Amino acid sequence: MIPRTLFDADLDGFRDSVRKFLEQEAVPYHEQWEKDGQVSRELWQKAGQLGFLCPTMPEEYGGVGADFRYSAVVMEEVSRAGLSGIGWTLHSDIVAPYILNYGSEEQKKHYLPKMASGEIITAIAMSEPGAGSDLQGVKTTALKDGDNYILNGSKTFITNGQLADLVIVVAKTDPKEGAKGISLLLVETAWEGFEKGQNLNKVGMKAQDTSELFFQDVKVPVTHLLGSMEGQGFFQLMQELPSERLQIGLTAIAAAEAAWQWTLDYVKERKAFGKPVIKFQNTRFKMAEMKAEITAARVFTDRCLELHLEKKLDIPTAAMLKQYTTDLQCRVMDECVQLHGGYGYMWEYPIARAWADSRVQRIYGGTNEIMKEIVARAF
Repeated sequence: MIPRTLFDADLDGFRDSVRKFLEQEAVPYHEQWEKDGQVSRELWQKAGQLGFLCPTMPEEYGGVGADFRYSAVVMEEVSRAGLSGIGWTLHSDIVAPYILNYGSEEQKKHYLPKMASGEIITAIAMSEPGAGSDLQGVKTTALKDGDNYILNGSKTFITNGQLADLVIVVAKTDPKEGAKGISLLLVETAWEGFEKGQNLNKVGMKAQDTSELFFQDVKVPVTHLLGSMEGQGFFQLMQELPSERLQIGLTAIAAAEAAWQWTLDYVKERKAFGKPVIKFQNTRFKMAEMKAEITAARVFTDRCLELHLEKKLDIPTAAMLKQYTTDLQCRVMDECVQLHGGYGYMWEYPIARAWADSRVQRIYGGTNEIMKEIVARAF
């Protein structure tokens, strides 16, 4: 086996703590959360108390000032355990960095400590009914009126949408412009005119609240603009997307590794024609093929993690990672379901849930077709 050299004894100890916490506080309840369509707020608060939320935030803003490897550990352990309802990654490693990197000092001091403690839950609203990967096509508007922006429009497929207290909303502050007319706004969900729609009924990720959001004349103070001036939103989004795609890659490989191990355990125990399924050459060859592909993808992913730590992960490389790892994740899940036979299609088996959960990975964060286009443009 190829050792992972990125993680030292401190990180191994942190991983053990995260794993034990999830085994005690999340795994026994995830089935109920799937029925509820969301996880409990109590889980967020407990995670915040232990430093599992926003670990990379500086101490002055409520974090512990750790490097991104600590976030990677949390992502991997959540994914490894099949806990697809837990939306910590988006909260800690997508929303929080936007506020840290582009927010005013007042915004950072007001929101980041509450995010680190789990007091508030956050989301980012990009996708719309008519605009997904094409962010320049957003129709939601935020037009200036004195000391406020008047926000109108709708969003869909918003992770943490039902639980969210604060949402970064992608909107056009200048509808006549394309990318240059986009700005990001910090919008509290309790404000008048902000309405949460239905919790969407997805094929997988049943425990993760994913919602429609509606804005009707929501007054957003101009002080809640993210950045020093209007029109910076598209640039801000592009700067943060490599990190988001790395996160998707990290979770994809952790999920594939877990599925492979579940399947190995199963085919060693399950018998067909009087012998364990692992004794059939087809099974051994399929397991060996998957192991080789997962190992290669793990090395690629860890190298991208190293580049990210060095602030050298570029947009095309992150796009390659996202496309390759999520395609692989889906192939692995499909093979593992096949090796489980009929039981692989039963919801009570982790592999069935992981198979259903994996499919969206090729869609969000930019579809894999868009990832290929990004890579091709860099030739």
